[in-house]
Amino acid sequence: MATPDTLPVQIVADDAGHALARRLQAHLHEHGHPVAGTRLGRPLTAETSAETLVETLAETLVSTFADILAGTPGEAHPCVVIGPVETIVRSLAQAMALRPTADASAQSAPVAAPVIAVTPDGATVIPLLGTGPEADALAHRIAEALGTTPVGLAHKKAQAQPQPRPGRLAVIGLGPGCAELMAPAVRDELTRAQDIVGYTTYVNMAGPFRPDQRILDSDNRVEMDRARLAFELAAQGRHVVVVSSGDPGVFAMATAVLEALDRSGEPAWKAVELVVLPGISAAQATAARIGAPLGHDFCVLSLSDNLKPWARIEQRLQHAALADLVIALYNPSSRARPWQLARALDLLRRYRAPATPVVLGRDVGRPAEQVTVTTLEQVRPEQVDMRTLVIVGSSLTRRFPRADGGDWVYTPRWYPDRPPTPRSHP
Repeated sequence: MATPDTLPVQIVADDAGHALARRLQAHLHEHGHPVAGTRLGRPLTAETSAETLVETLAETLVSTFADILAGTPGEAHPCVVIGPVETIVRSLAQAMALRPTADASAQSAPVAAPVIAVTPDGATVIPLLGTGPEADALAHRIAEALGTTPVGLAHKKAQAQPQPRPGRLAVIGLGPGCAELMAPAVRDELTRAQDIVGYTTYVNMAGPFRPDQRILDSDNRVEMDRARLAFELAAQGRHVVVVSSGDPGVFAMATAVLEALDRSGEPAWKAVELVVLPGISAAQATAARIGAPLGHDFCVLSLSDNLKPWARIEQRLQHAALADLVIALYNPSSRARPWQLARALDLLRRYRAPATPVVLGRDVGRPAEQVTVTTLEQVRPEQVDMRTLVIVGSSLTRRFPRADGGDWVYTPRWYPDRPPTPRSHP
């Protein structure tokens, strides 16, 4: 049976990687490894956007090795892709989404070919898909030609490491960002994992990592691409962690991962051991810093209209205001939509008193943490950015001075028509 060590290698590169592709081709020929050829993507210019780059590479991957990603066992031709790692990761995820659905009645499941990412400068070699000693050997051979070591295949240190759990995909929440507020189960999952997938900023917060762990980070706007890649890796028997800040189920990656699974027809994905491990959310962390503003009924809303219409957001804000709920606002402002928070505040001012406490928590749990207590009348959109969590109190939310300066904020657990009942103590 043919193996990745004997099947011809297909090299995929854009213009920037052409010279490196020729170098790898010559090295593989010199060591007796057949090369199927080098395929270049569409010519790129300085004005080429990141999205166009991803689409171009995804098209090239699909047209070059559509049979590779859904290949027959033993005939999965390996592929070396030269380009920025994030672009390759996103392109590979999109290419996988375009492949034919696996036949659940087949005698053997499709096998993903080894896919090895190489940065254009040749400094980094990352085996992305494909498992087994032959795939590892090919990755080492490529790295040897470039004078480096494959990421994730470095020699492990002598001391014992927690063992990974093959075929497991864990979606984890880091909490607000400081290590002491991360759940022990989350830290254990990160320690055991072989592959770390997530938004670059959050992956950096989750580290440091060992040399034998693969870091597959990408932009914040490609959740579904990350989810598909994570399932593909776990389906190969890898232990994969998808990283979210806060809680993974609150405007974060758990939804994308479950949606990817729900929409997939891949039997191998459904066999993956999937777990979701919670973290302290931004709303909880901000509330705790200032007291207990979420002590009574509250709701959580995102002001981002990227995935839902603004009219629906305004409708929900109005209903929350009418219900006299404390409101925690995520994604309150960004450079692309600076007007939305002002509109939201204007709406809330129709229903809430000017003195209603408002809490602004920015980067809570991180070195640049800043927590501000103000009022609905005084708060201004300029005080808020995308990294700020906004809590708007209800009609009962109170603030009072704290001994060390500043204010405590809390919302009582009772309403005026039903004051608290004294409890008798034994």
